[in-house]
Amino acid sequence: MPGSDPKPTVVLGLLGTTLDTGKGPKRWERWRPTVSLCQHEDFIVDRLELIHDRRANSLAEQVIEDIASVSPETKVVQHTMAMRDPWDFDEVFAKLHDFARAYPFDTDREDYLVHITTGTHVVQICNFLLTESGYFPARLIQTSPPRRAKDGPGLRSIIDLDLSKYDQLASRFQREHDDAVASLKDGIETRNAKFNRLIERVEHVAVRTSDPILLTGPTGAGKSKLAGRIFELRRHRRLVEGSLVVVNCATLRGDSAMSTLFGHKKGAFTGAASDRPGLLRQADGGLLFLDEIGELGLDEQAMLLRAIEEQRFMPLGADSDVQSAFQLIAGTNRDLRECVRDGTFREDLLARINLWSFELPALRDRVEDIEPNVDFELDRFTRERGHMVRFNSEAREDFLAFATEPSSLWSGNFRDLNAALTRMATLAPGGRITREVVEEEQRRLEHAWACAESNDFPNLSGVMRREQVSEIDLFDRIQLDAVIGVCRECGSLSEAGRTLFAASRSKRSSTNDSDRIRKYLARFGLSWSDLR
Repeated sequence: MPGSDPKPTVVLGLLGTTLDTGKGPKRWERWRPTVSLCQHEDFIVDRLELIHDRRANSLAEQVIEDIASVSPETKVVQHTMAMRDPWDFDEVFAKLHDFARAYPFDTDREDYLVHITTGTHVVQICNFLLTESGYFPARLIQTSPPRRAKDGPGLRSIIDLDLSKYDQLASRFQREHDDAVASLKDGIETRNAKFNRLIERVEHVAVRTSDPILLTGPTGAGKSKLAGRIFELRRHRRLVEGSLVVVNCATLRGDSAMSTLFGHKKGAFTGAASDRPGLLRQADGGLLFLDEIGELGLDEQAMLLRAIEEQRFMPLGADSDVQSAFQLIAGTNRDLRECVRDGTFREDLLARINLWSFELPALRDRVEDIEPNVDFELDRFTRERGHMVRFNSEAREDFLAFATEPSSLWSGNFRDLNAALTRMATLAPGGRITREVVEEEQRRLEHAWACAESNDFPNLSGVMRREQVSEIDLFDRIQLDAVIGVCRECGSLSEAGRTLFAASRSKRSSTNDSDRIRKYLARFGLSWSDLR
């Protein structure tokens, strides 16, 4: 409030057993930080909480006497603190932490400063940490000697650790964060809110821990690309020194899987003509990306678990184990929990790699991101091929309308989209993608998706068009496909009814199952004759 008295200034500081010493009249020719702190005419210390060891009692009394002569306004309160080793971080931090918790701070009535000029470097670091974390509800004050003794008590500077008050620093941190997020997204301005939140969390984790990361999601959702961007981000922050090693576990089969991952010694098996370090050794100091980790055999999973937990493993044919410190990123399109229930994936390995798990959405769950990805891929095509390719306006509208409609499956996700754009850009006459090019690509994609659907729902695709199938919920598709399959194997509606409702027939008074099937098919615009 205007006119109210300022709050008293309280300084907490340790007595400097080296810097604060001095005897006789010549001690005034020395710069003594604790005394000099109280000599500033424009800065009044109302109370000094002076911490010192019992062995420094005589020095403390001398310093208190000198402070009284230069600053009678300053009240000095002594606190003895026994430290066996002021360079022992654990001991120093514990002592200062106990002091901070016991001290009766009253921030409504007093302003607090922590003097960090005196004490060992360990003491200074602990004071900084305790202040930054709020145990000392204070700002830091640092003092330094004048260039010449006659120039007064020297310099002082107050450091406020509330970085929100420093717009320049705060904006710099925000820029670094934004750049990291943009890097993880490959520079694409994505619009899907859920995906953007996921990438924000990935960035937060990637720069703060080297624990394993599990990336899940359908094939083509971008797991491999994101793993590579995580590596680039960590390398940019100097968090890794080694290289990125990428392994597609689906390509590892039989005895060669062990050798490929963990290496072998010469003569370990027939054909082992020389030593092989293995990919885990190559990843030492870097990042190992195991794509499709669910394809690994149980023996390989057991060895991998030990390599993650102990950073050691035994190559085939070796007498001693080897070391490799790597960060693991695993990728899979499988439900690993289901694999655990099936006995094809180790529960303990899943628990170890599932600490940080991120599920990448399918492309059809990110339709708002199709347009920025289209622009990104065309720009990349231009850079790689050396000539510009663009849509004309009508063709662009046609392709985006087709790409974002619910019936567009994008079963291969971004791989499908990237391949489609590459084909259209390659076929574009004069570097312009026309409506004719878009129509040709649309037909090709629809045919490919229809073939894929016929494999997933062979009975259903035989009696309905793809557009009709796409309008049916997955739950109903699965059931309807099975019903059509049974009906095709039966000679009549009655036979189909007896087959489909055999379990419940004896429990019902009415068994007009033919009518039930007829009404069920009619819900989807189908009749018995359509199935024949």
